[in-house]
Amino acid sequence: MKGHHKTFSFTKNYENLTQVLTDRKLASLGDTYVNFACSLALSSINGKPTGVKVKGSVLAEAVKKTQLRQHMPSRMTRHMLADAAESLIVYAWLRGDITINETATILAKSKDQVEDFSQLLTTIKNRITFP
Repeated sequence: MKGHHKTFSFTKNYENLTQVLTDRKLASLGDTYVNFACSLALSSINGKPTGVKVKGSVLAEAVKKTQLRQHMPSRMTRHMLADAAESLIVYAWLRGDITINETATILAKSKDQVEDFSQLLTTIKNRITFP
């Protein structure tokens, strides 16, 4: 499962978790990935195609629950915390550390989105390595 390779030419090599969590451009792509993965999870739960937009507050809470907050600068808004979650999630997918199917499966585990995203972020945090 672990990729440890750059799947796409635009994927940067990061030195540490903080660089990934604070990359705003990565967050932009991550926003789309997170919404798609959550939509897949809900589609699977509902038994029919469903599209959703994940609330930033859900992602921000998940970041706080998983101790990722300690890897970021002190003054971070809730929006910035949500961006950090999106950056990390899509970075893991870009590297091949997690698949879209696994992401959707984790996000479909419970009815509690904060809990599901916390589990996803923890899974990713435990898989990602830096040089």
